[in-house]
Amino acid sequence: MSETHLPTQEEVRAAYQKGEEAVVALVERLIGMNRSLEARIQALEDRLNKDSHNSSKPPTSDGLKKGHKHGLRHKSGKKSGGQEGHEGHRLEPVADPKQIVVHAVVRCHHCQAVLEGVAVEKYEKRQVFDLPEKMELEVTEHRAEIKNCPQCGAVNEGEFPEGVTQETQYGPRVRAQMVYFNNYQFVPLERTAEIMADLYHQPVSEGSVWAAVQEIARQVAPEMEQIKEHLIQTEEAVHFDETGARVKGKLNWLHSMSTALVTFFVIHPKRGSEAMDQIGILPKRTGSCIHDYWKPYLKYTQAKHGLCGAHLLRELTFLVENYQQTWAEAMIQLLTEIQKAVTAAKALGQEAFSPEQLTDFRNRYDQIVAEGLWANPPPERTEESARRRGRVKQTPSKNLLDRLRDHPEKILAYMYDFDVPFDNNQAERDIRMAKLKQKISGCFRSDDGSTAFCQVRSYISTAHKNEQPILGALYSALIGTPYIPALITAKMAEQ
Repeated sequence: MSETHLPTQEEVRAAYQKGEEAVVALVERLIGMNRSLEARIQALEDRLNKDSHNSSKPPTSDGLKKGHKHGLRHKSGKKSGGQEGHEGHRLEPVADPKQIVVHAVVRCHHCQAVLEGVAVEKYEKRQVFDLPEKMELEVTEHRAEIKNCPQCGAVNEGEFPEGVTQETQYGPRVRAQMVYFNNYQFVPLERTAEIMADLYHQPVSEGSVWAAVQEIARQVAPEMEQIKEHLIQTEEAVHFDETGARVKGKLNWLHSMSTALVTFFVIHPKRGSEAMDQIGILPKRTGSCIHDYWKPYLKYTQAKHGLCGAHLLRELTFLVENYQQTWAEAMIQLLTEIQKAVTAAKALGQEAFSPEQLTDFRNRYDQIVAEGLWANPPPERTEESARRRGRVKQTPSKNLLDRLRDHPEKILAYMYDFDVPFDNNQAERDIRMAKLKQKISGCFRSDDGSTAFCQVRSYISTAHKNEQPILGALYSALIGTPYIPALITAKMAEQ
């Protein structure tokens, strides 16, 4: 009988006729098949039941399914919209409008008397903010004088301003807008050229847009090296993440390294330690590094590691919903309780928990892990598994419990050090924009394109985090004075 097919009636009768041993062997084979099928069904159900609230899958993969019963976010009890005491924002009138249009009162609305000669007592003002009917590029012609010296006959030419190198060219402000649309709003090259032509009635080529992107990438390269050095040395926790990115049709990986004020992107053909070694931040860093449980990160033992609590809560939620693991529910409650306790303590100005609090939280953590390990013993090595190389496959519950047992200091890093964040949301927010670019524009068509994107997007993200106007930051880069955060310039001044 085949290992993967049910026996036929003839095979069953043949085993029966051969005697008890043949029947036992047939039943054992059926039991093995049943176990294999149960494992396959469980794996398929696990895959089907995973979504953004109980795994690392992105929200866009959820589709139009109904809302989740067990989300990690809970209702605050507040009404939607602006809260009481919130300062609203509106379009504020200006003191010196460019145009004033007076709407005269000619006759009295009541008795029809003529009012043209009557003095105006006051005005009711309403201002309309709009664009001119036709926006055009302002053309400045530079003329360099050419003179012959009457004394020696030498020909002398005036000097053009720096950056004026072509007979006709776009200026830095309009080029900044090209890069703004392409690398900040993720409008593809062709459509960016169309937008510029529609706005200013001036044909723009894709090559002009691409040249502007390359120029900013070149101008900001030294600043990006300074940001890279800052991420190596800073005492602030640095967030790490990576996501797939296609370059020339092949899978590459976009690596993100960031803090609340700076961002650094690199695209590399590899995802793991080979890429991390070549990027050169993690191998040199000794401070806190926040990331998910991607094992190559843990290779760098000189650094302090913190594992993302949000990822862990999603994994625990999956075990509660699909495997009915009571210990996982208890662990969710404990981790959430510790997170809230850290937030409350920081609000009161505390810098750490007392030794008694730390001992209590840690003992409860260890107790939950012990209960989970007791309920999920290691799998027994069967005759079938003995034929396979490597360790015996474990359940998702046992795999997560092993991680909780082996890495408590990394999982509870935010409990031991209040400067360590609970989750890796900073990295996920940063990388989300780069992922959005790929969804809108597709893959990168060249290595130069992917490199330029990383340079410009790192610069834009850093400027945005420091509340800089993006168009202004792009303009500054094009004229040779890129923006650099004050914390980096201050450190350079000290050195």
